[in-house]
Amino acid sequence: MTPALNKPLPEIEAQATGGVKFTGNAFLGKSVVLYFYPKDNTPGCTTEAMQFRDRHKDFVKAGAVVFGVSRDNMASHDKFKQALELPFELIADTEEKLCHMFGVVKNKIMYGKKVKGIERSTFLIAPNGILVGEWRGIKVAGHVDEVLKAVKELKKEAA
Repeated sequence: MTPALNKPLPEIEAQATGGVKFTGNAFLGKSVVLYFYPKDNTPGCTTEAMQFRDRHKDFVKAGAVVFGVSRDNMASHDKFKQALELPFELIADTEEKLCHMFGVVKNKIMYGKKVKGIERSTFLIAPNGILVGEWRGIKVAGHVDEVLKAVKELKKEAA
């Protein structure tokens, strides 16, 4: 069941790097940016992670917590996070629970074969735990700035 816009998230729990447990209620009071990406250490995913890294201070200033989500395991995430010096945590969704919950698992054609992959997508959860924004099938260029703008708008509305 994909969470509906302007509705609270269903019960969720996931493990992230740094020993962080992600739940729907763990970050009440802060905006949460969940960005789903296909795979650690691939060109597009590396670029996207670096863009979130480079704007991380702006997200924090705007009252947001950022999480990257992929199907990679914790060891892969730890290496990816360390190599890129990411200041935010990565959720290891090895069982695809979050991926299915948010409806980002899609059939793709890779090298002429049908495969199930992750559609690059980002979701914005307001400080009250309500899903307020979603970007699906995104292109990396300019995306992080668009998400940051939405986070800043949320902060303005809350003030």
